[in-house]
Amino acid sequence: MTTTTGPGVPVMSESDREELDALLAALAAGDWPEQIDKAREFYDAWGTPIADDIAVEERDGGHLLTPPNAEGSLTGLYLHGGGYVYGSLRSHGHMVGEIARAARCRMFFVNYRRAPEHPYPAALEDAVAAYRSLLAEGLAGSDVVLAGDSAGGGLVLATLLKLRDAGLPRPAAAACISPWTDLTCSGETYTTLEDDDPMLSKPIVALVAESYLAGTAPTEPYVSPLFGELGGLPPVLLQVGSREMLLSDADRFATGLRQAGGTGVLEVWPGMVHVWHLHHARLAKAREAVSRLGGWLRARAEEAR
Repeated sequence: MTTTTGPGVPVMSESDREELDALLAALAAGDWPEQIDKAREFYDAWGTPIADDIAVEERDGGHLLTPPNAEGSLTGLYLHGGGYVYGSLRSHGHMVGEIARAARCRMFFVNYRRAPEHPYPAALEDAVAAYRSLLAEGLAGSDVVLAGDSAGGGLVLATLLKLRDAGLPRPAAAACISPWTDLTCSGETYTTLEDDDPMLSKPIVALVAESYLAGTAPTEPYVSPLFGELGGLPPVLLQVGSREMLLSDADRFATGLRQAGGTGVLEVWPGMVHVWHLHHARLAKAREAVSRLGGWLRARAEEAR
């Protein structure tokens, strides 16, 4: 596999390495619980408070996060990570608020139903329903951007396929952080980077995949968008760390999108780990990535109008 860092991606400094080492040591201090409820609480505890100046409003299907610099009608729809099993506003809201600030837009954080209680297609149905609700408010497709991380990044891409196939208006753009695009887990970096990835492991990935699929074939494009027909999608930015098992998921999707005639921008961030953006309070590289992602979404939306 051949990857590039992407235009203008900042290199890692010594201070960046020190910050990351300190973060990984802190995260490794606790053991992942076996019980799902306890594991969800453990995962949520990694989250930090949403900034005081971000307005949070509960709405049907999730929450609306609005930064003080939101301009115009641009609205983001955010799908959180956590393997379709974990994750919530508590774990991700702080990061989503900062992405909204960087994009100067409000952001609809979707509380989609999680596996194993609600396997596929529940999350996809909820994501499509959330998009439809924005259209019902009078927004045009060009007023909406999608974003998500990890499983939520894969769900963003599956949602794009579903929206296209349903004949719904196309969103302006989408951005994915460390997206999980292939639930067959067949990418080469699942093996080549297995020992380098401090955040993911094959057993955990297999566990959440089984929980979400619940008998659905992992090659189904609406669960593994890598295997879908990728023509007719909006521009997509994919940010991924160079130490991630999911690196090949992002790389292959970006390649497939470009081969289908679309715009797939791949940014491989040297030394970074799975969804490092979540740790923006502790990592300068996370703040830089959030800023680039938000700015990219804003720029694509302005081009689409």
